[in-house]
Amino acid sequence: MNNLSFTLPKAELHLHIEGTLEPELMFKLAQRNNINLPFSSVEEARKAYQFTNLQSFLNIYYQGANVLQTQQDFYDLTYAYLTKVSEQNVRHTEIFFDPQTHTDRGISFETVINGIYNALETGKKELNITSKIILCFLRHLSEKKAFETFEKALLFRDKIIGIGLDSSEVGNPPSKFKNVFDQARKAGFLTVAHAGEEGSPEYIWEAINLLKVSRIDHGVRCLEDAKLVKYLRETQLPLTVCPLSNLKLKVFNTMKDHNLKKLLELGLCVTVNSDDPAYFGGYIGENFQTIQEELLLTDEQMYQLAKNSFQASFLSQEEKEKLLKI
Repeated sequence: MNNLSFTLPKAELHLHIEGTLEPELMFKLAQRNNINLPFSSVEEARKAYQFTNLQSFLNIYYQGANVLQTQQDFYDLTYAYLTKVSEQNVRHTEIFFDPQTHTDRGISFETVINGIYNALETGKKELNITSKIILCFLRHLSEKKAFETFEKALLFRDKIIGIGLDSSEVGNPPSKFKNVFDQARKAGFLTVAHAGEEGSPEYIWEAINLLKVSRIDHGVRCLEDAKLVKYLRETQLPLTVCPLSNLKLKVFNTMKDHNLKKLLELGLCVTVNSDDPAYFGGYIGENFQTIQEELLLTDEQMYQLAKNSFQASFLSQEEKEKLLKI
């Protein structure tokens, strides 16, 4: 094991908190909330974490979220993630949450946000990890539904820094959500969007031109458009790449096929993240370790990726400079 993967100070910028639900915690919460799971054991649940594409993953992801019922559940989920990544020297994290996954089940927005926020506050004090929260709209639902969620988010403006877009990408282009993103920016939220994972480079352009994003989540298909690559290099618009996720969801057949090293060599602002680590076989440290081994990254390239993670964050310039000196 190359310890650099785990000891480098780093920030994680593409992490779905619901995707950190390990089978052990899933069973614990199911028991606490008297919920029946379709698995007879932790081992059976882990075996079910095999996917052929994004949709097959999302099906089990939404099923797992059913065990999250109370503010304490969301607190426990978030704090478990923080504990894990503190051991991998994550110094800052910007986490996504999907309120619609929960409000559609009758769980209040307040229950979700307060559980997550309180755990992050504890993590700041006890683990020395700073954090931000980004709300993601589910793109397979309508923009009307996104607006309903956005109205609820305004009540918690002090706890949420940004608005994002996730879930089933193909057939749900960023343009579908232009109006709600316009409103979000007017209200002072930063914007990000998943684009160019399974969707075409055109989805990345839409995220840039219509949603005015500060970062592209994934973005690995940008190499199919030379003009887009040139734009990303010149603007240094960050890409939050998730290598183990891309492998697990068959975006690339093998890690050796992954284009992360090429993106880095082309001078793009690439960052490494874990996406949904409980489902994809590794947290941020394992992602760093796998790409170094499989893509033969130099230590210098590893340092660049870690540096990029702080530069691409929503921290103030002063906070970035402080972390970059570590």
